[in-house]
Amino acid sequence: MNYNITKKEEDYLKGLLHLKWINKDGRIGTNQLAESVGVAPATANSMLKKLKDKEWVDYEKYGAISLTEKGENIALQLIRKHRLWETFLYDTLDFTWDEVHEVAEQLEHIHSEKLISKLDEFLGFPIQDPHGDPIPDNQGHFEKISRKTLSEMPVGSISRIVTVRDTSASFLQYVSELEMDLDTLVEILERQDFDNSLLIRVKEKCHRVSEKFSRNIFVVMER
Repeated sequence: MNYNITKKEEDYLKGLLHLKWINKDGRIGTNQLAESVGVAPATANSMLKKLKDKEWVDYEKYGAISLTEKGENIALQLIRKHRLWETFLYDTLDFTWDEVHEVAEQLEHIHSEKLISKLDEFLGFPIQDPHGDPIPDNQGHFEKISRKTLSEMPVGSISRIVTVRDTSASFLQYVSELEMDLDTLVEILERQDFDNSLLIRVKEKCHRVSEKFSRNIFVVMER
């Protein structure tokens, strides 16, 4: 894929795709995008004009933002590279799952298609990264997993962790402190009406976790 693009433009396109995935109505506003990439709304507006000129986004001032097919394809390939690098760091270089994200953020901007193709082959064409997220193939296709957040599970249920929404080091370290990782079974013992915190059992140990925590853990129900 040959195109003239800056690192900052790539960050915006990837940010827009992530927001598209988490917004159930698909609508993305300038303020939401600005917060996602860590800039002021005026700065985001300026970048959106550039992305629109390159036909990577559809956007009118004060209106909703959407990726064009070209823009979404670029974003998908960025996510593919990011998740392949995370997998390489985790599987081959023994990085922990809370260390891989920051390094992969740097490596994802390498534009060698041959390198990424060889990396994919070297890793055995993995379909998910260390956080359980699907890895798009070289055409941008990936398997969509039906999943819910831990906060949506009923009291008495036992669910298996399949991925996490928050990949920051501090969150993943906290998850590890609770002896939780991918495929861990979590039983919900109690939900507190006041703040929706949960009492959960993990490997015979009980923990009280916040709603913010449970909204960042994706699971599938086992029973």
